[in-house]
Amino acid sequence: MTHDHDLELLPTAAQTTAALNPPAGRNGGDLVVETLHGLGASTVFGLPGQHALGMFDALRRSDLRYVGLRVENNAGFAADAYGRVTGEVAPLLLSTGPGALMSLAALQEAAAASAPVLAIGSQIPVAGLGGGRHGYLHELRDQQASFRDVVKSVHTVRTQSQIPSAIAAAWESALTAPHGPVWVEIPQDVLLAATTLPVVTAMDATPRDLVPRPELTAVAADLLSRAERPVIIAGGGVVRSDASGKLVALAEKVNAPVVCTFGGKGAFPWEHPLSLQSWMEDRHTTDLLEDADVLLVIGSGLGELSSNYHTFAPRGRVIQIEADAGKLESNHPALGIHADARLALSALLETVTERPDPSVSERVATLLAAVRERLDGQDLSFEREILGSVRAALPASSPSFWDMTILAYWAWSAWPGALHSAQGAGGLGYGFPAALGAAAADPSKPVLAVSGDGGAMYSIAELATAKQYNLPVTWLIVDDGGYGILREYMTDAFGEATATELARPDFVALAESFGVPGVRTSPETLRADLEKALAEPGPSVVVLPALLKMFAPTHLG
Repeated sequence: MTHDHDLELLPTAAQTTAALNPPAGRNGGDLVVETLHGLGASTVFGLPGQHALGMFDALRRSDLRYVGLRVENNAGFAADAYGRVTGEVAPLLLSTGPGALMSLAALQEAAAASAPVLAIGSQIPVAGLGGGRHGYLHELRDQQASFRDVVKSVHTVRTQSQIPSAIAAAWESALTAPHGPVWVEIPQDVLLAATTLPVVTAMDATPRDLVPRPELTAVAADLLSRAERPVIIAGGGVVRSDASGKLVALAEKVNAPVVCTFGGKGAFPWEHPLSLQSWMEDRHTTDLLEDADVLLVIGSGLGELSSNYHTFAPRGRVIQIEADAGKLESNHPALGIHADARLALSALLETVTERPDPSVSERVATLLAAVRERLDGQDLSFEREILGSVRAALPASSPSFWDMTILAYWAWSAWPGALHSAQGAGGLGYGFPAALGAAAADPSKPVLAVSGDGGAMYSIAELATAKQYNLPVTWLIVDDGGYGILREYMTDAFGEATATELARPDFVALAESFGVPGVRTSPETLRADLEKALAEPGPSVVVLPALLKMFAPTHLG
């Protein structure tokens, strides 16, 4: 007896003919790019190297779009951003040893931010694997061990027939909640050898749904329906699962105020009557969260930055919805629900009952007024004006990418709405290459990158990439002569700073040497200069010499 699904596995006559007559001139690298194409990839990032040349040669025979960066770590940041803005897997092609290892900091950020990056690296020839005895260039004793603690999953290939299945398994892993980076490695000789295997066609790598247990969502819905002072913390998991609409519907149904973590910015509308915005480092916010009798935490592990540096001590019942099982109840006891945020919110929406609360708008207004009053009491009008000028200059539909710099720390709390930053792992150099990745995903609208002068030096080589591909990225570099936030930290802790002052180039002249227009701006002309740069096609650099201060810490109680 033949079942319908058995019939689906049978090749058509045309497929059989094509499989029996594969085109000549293909190698193992062709199996890589054919598999990526079959899985739905359209753009790949990377940087070639000796052992990976088989993959890169195969790109010439494919219709995949290749965006090559100048440093592997920056290529990883670009892939990370592509994955964040599209929700699709971003392939990243790398070489062995140094090339592979240079990507680790970017993959750590992708893991922390749940960005679906598919890193495919080469390896030394099969005969040398595991021995360390052949002395191959770039050889590591155990290359995959370097990645195993960083990525979601590791997939190794030893023969050409394993390539499609390994890449498909990695693709599925990258897109299964929680999204994240994965690693595939393929030996040089496997990539270079001629192949007579059939051309890879459509591949099925549908991610598995992470469905909540219904008895747990029933308890959560009951708690929310009967709560007197419910509050919701929305983390990056809400953004990654595209669940913002369901979050709004749930918050409105139970009249619960919502605060977005720094990684969850954009999960809830900034000006919504229930929005507590993102003042996670404010004691007034922490107090309100602690006072909630039911606290729903969605897509956040309540780590250091989301818990006001672990000073947050909830007194009510906590419900935590989290796709990463390792983060469930890792910092606070809770009703832990291991699930994708979107599916869990759907289940809650079906089971909660409406909870009227005439006092909720007053609680939200009181909290935001207290935050404003605290900031008004500090000498911070300059910083607030600078951030306001940047926000006013950026078109509403344009994404922004922020390096680890003082203006970004301000943006985490005060930027109205979505932004992308490296606050997951906290590495320098994210902003500009990430913006290039987003521009590659959608070159129809300008993208903003923001860096300090210290972080800018990590990715200055990518001005060549921006020019080569004519990507519409405006790079704002806030030049304060050093590592500004570390200068503040050290001065506060030790009375003076060490190793924070930096010699730096003339960024405008340097940009122009790459053929990228640059301008030195001032606080008074910042908005106009940014608007002009963002409106013009291609890349540009805007340099703002300014010494910014952080707002005073408020996690001390």
